Amino acid sequence: MELDIQAHKQKKGQTVHTANKKDKIRTRNLDIFYGNFHAIKDITMTIKENTITAFIGPSGSGKSTLLRIFNRMNDYIDNFAMNGEVFIDGENIYDPHIRVEELRKKVGMVFQKPNPFPKSIYENVAYGLKIQGIRDKDLIEERVVESLKQATLWNEVNDDLDRQALSLSGGQQQRLCIARTLAVKPSILLMDEPTSALDPISTGKLEDLIYELKKNYTIVIVTHNMQQAGRVSDLTAFLYMGGLEEYDKTNKIFTNPEKERTQRYITGRFG
Repeated sequence: MELDIQAHKQKKGQTVHTANKKDKIRTRNLDIFYGNFHAIKDITMTIKENTITAFIGPSGSGKSTLLRIFNRMNDYIDNFAMNGEVFIDGENIYDPHIRVEELRKKVGMVFQKPNPFPKSIYENVAYGLKIQGIRDKDLIEERVVESLKQATLWNEVNDDLDRQALSLSGGQQQRLCIARTLAVKPSILLMDEPTSALDPISTGKLEDLIYELKKNYTIVIVTHNMQQAGRVSDLTAFLYMGGLEEYDKTNKIFTNPEKERTQRYITGRFG
């Protein structure tokens, strides 16, 4: 498989230089267990602010497990245990004093399948604000409009915000879910296979959106789609059997990886 990644990024004006950016997420000697199963093995990595990092690897390699550690979604899984440290903005998010609900305001999550609530478009986006106790109707309306515009959905729905969200197309529903996440002003967006249930046109729109969102957010995306990782990400982490096999600038991973196993995976010889 040949990917002209660098040409694509130059065309879109994307840079892969991260040296001057601050550390946004950092793990140190991270191990994750589900009972006796060792799901993540001694991962130490840094993710810079306002970058897009793709997690790739075969099914079962630990991509989603590692992603969910950043907003502590793994806390809900039976027999979950971890060793090591996870820092966001220099703060250990597993420190006992951390309020998880505050963490999840900072770290938004978009799932594999669109999951709008059975409410209106407006109420879907306003939901998180109301849960936070915001009652100012003008502020809520301002955030709803701003978030729908950020998610490039405003022009398609602005004439009927009372419309049922479930009546939207799959691609529109996924962008609505992104708008709902953006409304509470996170600084990090986690995306777990966000286009896997979408058609190619909707996928293209969502990839363009992800690229635009990088200006204001740090994004981590799990994807099985090698072309997608090449198109949207600045850096790529290849996970294999719970370990971090290789982590570097996307262009290097796809054109000149250091590990033979990485080369075999990205060229489709296993996975």
